[in-house]
Amino acid sequence: MMLSIFDMFSVGVGPSSSHTVGPMRAGKSFADALEEKGLMDSVARVHATLYGSLSSTGKGHGTDRAVTAGLEGWDPETVDPSHVLTVLDECSRKGSLLLDFRHPVAFQRSDVEFDLWKTLTYHPNGMSLSAFNDADQRIYHDTVYSVGGGFIVHKSDLTDKSNLADKSDPMEADQETDEPDKINERPIPYPFGTASELVSLCHKEKKTIAQLVYANETAMRSAEDVDAYLRKIWFHMQDCVRNGCLSQATMLPGGLHVPRRAPKLYRHLARNERTRIFDGDAPERIQRPLTDAIRGDSVMEWVDLFALAVNEENAGGGRIVTAPTNGAAGIIPAVLHYYWYFIDGADEKGVADFLLTASAIGYLFKRNASISGAEVGCQGEVGSACSMAAAGLCAVLGGTPQQVENAAEIGIEHNLGLTCDPIGGLVQIPCIERNAMASNTAINAARMARLSDGSHIVSLDSAIETMKETGHDMMEKYRETSRGGLAAVVQC
Repeated sequence: MMLSIFDMFSVGVGPSSSHTVGPMRAGKSFADALEEKGLMDSVARVHATLYGSLSSTGKGHGTDRAVTAGLEGWDPETVDPSHVLTVLDECSRKGSLLLDFRHPVAFQRSDVEFDLWKTLTYHPNGMSLSAFNDADQRIYHDTVYSVGGGFIVHKSDLTDKSNLADKSDPMEADQETDEPDKINERPIPYPFGTASELVSLCHKEKKTIAQLVYANETAMRSAEDVDAYLRKIWFHMQDCVRNGCLSQATMLPGGLHVPRRAPKLYRHLARNERTRIFDGDAPERIQRPLTDAIRGDSVMEWVDLFALAVNEENAGGGRIVTAPTNGAAGIIPAVLHYYWYFIDGADEKGVADFLLTASAIGYLFKRNASISGAEVGCQGEVGSACSMAAAGLCAVLGGTPQQVENAAEIGIEHNLGLTCDPIGGLVQIPCIERNAMASNTAINAARMARLSDGSHIVSLDSAIETMKETGHDMMEKYRETSRGGLAAVVQC
């Protein structure tokens, strides 16, 4: 099934798409299912168990808070980020939770359990949710996997369950599952599953990648809806950069005592009126070229600023755009802002083309490998975002489909083997700086690809396959468990 831009880019909250956004959606989905099945009024308490990576780094990612907010009925786009920070304490203090905004059930902190010794079969980010009646009998149970980028998969929807039942889990042993739903292929004019197929389609149809993706999108929704969503994503990205630059907070939460650097860097770079891109209290979304107002050697500093601003907002639990994950949420906005402020002729049509092109590349990673740090390491998060941003920028710089594919390949090739080793399980070190570094890599990749005719030895398809194999070969401790790499060496 083709993924839409509505899937690849979504508005959510920090700090993690797989450990915060996905679990919140899982909690909400569970509450919705209880309502749909007519079980809500019979529920006396609920219990969630987190396994694998969700357990090992869930505290630092606020997974327990996210699940609780989801059970209340909140989704990542509409929830107040400040509520997510306090919901677990509030419900624990009251001893109750308002399930799906209406039905009170007993609740204590231990009702979100971290199982540090078990990993479910299908994916490292697994969780089980159960509802019990007054007699403490389990009346409903669901197993959900948060597979990266905020996407969730229900065990009952998987087509091949033959190797998924874990008989050592008593909640799995007696669980009946429905027949899997048949997924209908969406009626799109230009389906593709590989980069080579995508480039071939462009040649055959004499269209750019953005034009092909737009045609697919408008086959599923109206052009007005697609255009509005693209603007919405761009506006949220701009707001996130602005919020990060103007934040009054000096320190990130979590106990590492990591200072926010974006506000200070912004004050340094915006020393005069011509470089002060954010003024007043209202968000400004105007094109104000900076090229003539700054020294050439500070362009990289601005790109660093854009990425740091987003990822500090993410680390603080703020509103961000998952692109394609939260841990790598700063890269595409940073490169888009580079395009917006430093490329002559930049306009909203270019922004749309950038996002459409990047979405196509993100789909290839999601379809043929993974964007989950728990599954393939940070190469699947920062690496895929770098590749997407490189492709998007190359496209709006006038690159051919071959050059765009080349830019995407360069972007991932030089992130292969990147481990996921967040210190303290927090999306702060090395995650925030890693986004800034990858943003500049993406820009370099796009410009390097534009200097060639698009021909190259390693294809994007080969690089994606290599990323997948490399991720599976990684020791588990290097895949978002905070048990290896910097997370093990640096004591905090």
